[in-house]
Amino acid sequence: MASSSKGVEKREEKLKHEDMTPLQKHVAFFDRNKDGLIYPWETFRGMRAIGSGIVLSIAASLFINGTLGPKTRPGKFPSLLFPIYVKNISKGKHDSDTDAYDSEGRFVPEKFEEIFKKYAKTKPDALTSKELDDMLQGNKESKGQFAAMVEWKVLLLLAKDKDGFLSKDTIMGVYDGTLFPKLEQERSSSRKK
Repeated sequence: MASSSKGVEKREEKLKHEDMTPLQKHVAFFDRNKDGLIYPWETFRGMRAIGSGIVLSIAASLFINGTLGPKTRPGKFPSLLFPIYVKNISKGKHDSDTDAYDSEGRFVPEKFEEIFKKYAKTKPDALTSKELDDMLQGNKESKGQFAAMVEWKVLLLLAKDKDGFLSKDTIMGVYDGTLFPKLEQERSSSRKK
């Protein structure tokens, strides 16, 4: 009987996930208890799960939740716990990004492809650190510049291949919400060896 209810819970969770926008799927990884809220300690645990060190994970949880928590919170009154509301994450979309997510958090394939058409010079389906810098410079706006730089540099640090490239598939995994669970699985598997 218990395994049957667990199966129902997993199906319900999958259906909820299927109803999410790509941007919601992207951040839902950090909602470790799947309650629709991401607290700083969940961001910390998610960062650790994908391979971030303790200092980076602490800094990321403070910066991410301190920035996105108030933007995604419904109502007028702030919360001192700085939860990020997954359902409202599109309100946290910042300037200086690639626009591969629209204002509602939907994926825009043309903008994704534009990243590689404009900036992938060494390999057509990957970015080097220098090409990533060029992309950040090309998307630079007064607001969101620091957030965009940090997001992309951390991604490069955690997900570059052995040759230092950030592949198109890896970047797509960021946008469709599949990269973080994959990184967690890889880190978990490598720790067991």
